Amino acid sequence: MNKKQKITLAVGLVLIISALVVWLAHGGEIFTKTQVLVEKKDELFGTTYNEWQDKIILGLDYAGGFSAAVAVITAVLIFIFRNKNKDAG
Repeated sequence: MNKKQKITLAVGLVLIISALVVWLAHGGEIFTKTQVLVEKKDELFGTTYNEWQDKIILGLDYAGGFSAAVAVITAVLIFIFRNKNKDAG
């Protein structure tokens, strides 16, 4: 591997690992959620009720898709940056 290939591989691995860390930090869900069910308490009557709250929770569908795209782009760039030794034939 030459220097450009090593840099490309390192950047690709860092991007994939960061996407997976962010996915795990969001709870490791399989599918992305845009709303979460939150239980709230009515202080006047003392009852509880459920309410949907807008919140993005990253799922594996987006994190995995991003990681796959980065892996493909990294592989293509490593292939493009390869050395073509013409005198080693």
